[in-house]
Amino acid sequence: MSRDFWVSSGHHLLDRADNGGLLVTPDFLRAFLARPEMAPIPESGPRERALHQALLADPTLAVTPVGIIGIEDRDARENYEVWLGFRDRLLAQPTLEAAYLSLMRNGAQRVPHLFVDQLVHLILRNMLDGETDPLRLRAAELLFRPQRVTIQEGGILLADEETVEQRATTGGFGSLGNLLAEAGTAPRVVDLDVMSADNAELYWDRSDRFDMVLDIAFTRPGLDALARVLERWVAHFTRVKVSIQPVQTISDQRWVWHVGLDAEATRILNALWNGEEPGEEALAQVLSLFRLEFADPGDMLERVAGRPVYLALAMGKDKKLRLKPQNLLLNLPFREGGVN
Repeated sequence: MSRDFWVSSGHHLLDRADNGGLLVTPDFLRAFLARPEMAPIPESGPRERALHQALLADPTLAVTPVGIIGIEDRDARENYEVWLGFRDRLLAQPTLEAAYLSLMRNGAQRVPHLFVDQLVHLILRNMLDGETDPLRLRAAELLFRPQRVTIQEGGILLADEETVEQRATTGGFGSLGNLLAEAGTAPRVVDLDVMSADNAELYWDRSDRFDMVLDIAFTRPGLDALARVLERWVAHFTRVKVSIQPVQTISDQRWVWHVGLDAEATRILNALWNGEEPGEEALAQVLSLFRLEFADPGDMLERVAGRPVYLALAMGKDKKLRLKPQNLLLNLPFREGGVN
């Protein structure tokens, strides 16, 4: 029997297409309209309220620029412009997955990171439906939630950035912690559970709290879990089977292709590729290396068919990790037409 997780993603508001992708529904769009940024406040004018009510009744309603210009508050006008643009891009595609790919390919300059992360959250919830390994679910969080990195005693520990910041402020005491902070009383030190074989089952009851720490040091189960999630991410979008294995070094005289899984890793790999020395400080930012191989070389660009692709994961100088899952979809050497 499959167990539910990530209820906060809103996956229950979406339908599933015959091809396994997600279908946008009116209730899903209404959930956006209920957000604080969109919901009217006491100071909202009659035109803003009228538009909000009309969209609640029909979230797919076509709204002209004139309808937006009529909104009384400037910030509210901008919010509607951004959200309606995002909504229209979702509705223009057959599935949520297709919409995400379109956004990543064509630029998402006016789409808030929060919206993009929510799409990834939903797509992963769909992709991992029926998953029984809590480690893989925790590893999947890296694809849509920034992480705070701590390296200690041979471990590379990843904790959810938002959770760490909240705990650091309140010490886990909620509003009482906020009062203590305002009074100048330091709350207790942030203390989160590191996932292990002994406590992994706890994840099911707290998956929406994002409060368990993942160790992705080499040979640790957390790193293998991440590799398996990345394999499924590629297959979910492209139907191309790849295998991803962690490696300690890249020792390949015929290194022909690489993909950074985040901005820092991309910068470092590019420097190495160009024969430059990134420097010890930059190399220390690299958390993990992987070797990716296509099951069928025919799925690759002909000029690199059969050769491995190297991946890297790196933290920023601020010791934060911001994984960019779109890099695997946009930058792997698929043959022409390989990603629909």
